[in-house]
Amino acid sequence: MTDPAGTGGGLFDSLRRLAHTALGIAEVRLELLGTELEQEKLRVAGALLLGAIAFMLLTVALLLLTGFVVLLFWDGYRLPAIAVLALLFGLAGLWALSRSRARLRASQGGPFALSLGELRRDRNGLAPPGE
Repeated sequence: MTDPAGTGGGLFDSLRRLAHTALGIAEVRLELLGTELEQEKLRVAGALLLGAIAFMLLTVALLLLTGFVVLLFWDGYRLPAIAVLALLFGLAGLWALSRSRARLRASQGGPFALSLGELRRDRNGLAPPGE
């Protein structure tokens, strides 16, 4: 049943358009969130893959270097050579660990900074004047 004056249908249509617009905005924001999540996943996976490759290569190089130095100082200074190498490798490992942790930290503003910024802008745009 329709309203002969046409006021009820106009209000219902306005509410439907408002709901459609709100759902459209929510859809765009969810797509942006999904894109950011995918970028974050690729960034972390890439960092972990490069870290694993570097770890394997450096391990082989360090084993060969350690064997070379120990054999070089085999006659007189084998124990001090091993101690110095162990200290150097330990310090290098601590440095690499700190760099790895710094690299895996979230970027400026957090992992979903763009989505949060868009949601804040939406909220500010929908807020009544004076707030």
